[in-house]
Amino acid sequence: MLAQQRQSAILELIRQRGGVRVSHLVSRFGVSDMTIRRDLEVLAERGLVDKVHGGATLAGPGSAEEPGFAAKSIRQQAEKRAIAERAALMVEPGMAIALSAGTTTAALAARLADVRGLTVVTNSIPVADALYQNPRADQTVVLTGGIRTPSDALTGPVAEAAIAALNVDLLFLGVHGMNPRTGFTTPNLLEAAVNRRLISSARRLVVLADHTKWETIGIATIAPLEDADVLISDGKLPPEGRRQIGEQVGELVVVDAD
Repeated sequence: MLAQQRQSAILELIRQRGGVRVSHLVSRFGVSDMTIRRDLEVLAERGLVDKVHGGATLAGPGSAEEPGFAAKSIRQQAEKRAIAERAALMVEPGMAIALSAGTTTAALAARLADVRGLTVVTNSIPVADALYQNPRADQTVVLTGGIRTPSDALTGPVAEAAIAALNVDLLFLGVHGMNPRTGFTTPNLLEAAVNRRLISSARRLVVLADHTKWETIGIATIAPLEDADVLISDGKLPPEGRRQIGEQVGELVVVDAD
């Protein structure tokens, strides 16, 4: 097989699976480790794949590209439901919690209707809407003001000032990506600043991130991985991701999606 043919076949495999390991490609094509790494280098230089430790993944969007809330809400729905259900078990009556913007945090908000005496601080319009749809007289929802982003987050100095005056027991943080080198990231600079303010207001940080966030990198770092007291992800998180995350976060919780 010619190099160009092999590279086309490798690219098709990555498109089908989302990512492949070098060891698998060596076995599949019967060539050396060095040959496969050269093939991946060629594909990476063409912007078709992203090289990661031990393999390659399909090239993602630019680090500053931010999908809208509606577009993100239809992705990994089963995984997000499972993560949200597990996160809801951490919420106790009488707590003050914060929920950042994100589709997984919105899924969590929809599961908090029965928690007595809950106070929820959020900069997310969909999160607030989810709680307003099932109102309780003994729940308080604090929605910050601010500048609206494509992901329906409220950002900027107004949002930051509102959060700075508050203290909460738990922060449930949704993220765009997570990587050992860059930490938890987002494609929106203003949202990163608000999320850092949310972290500083919370006694404990719980990150909600499905497996697709692993090795995804946004332009702005929110916090290093080790700042997370708990990270909840799904069973498709790869073994290498589990190992590296498990070594840095306080506790890694992996849930099975339906």
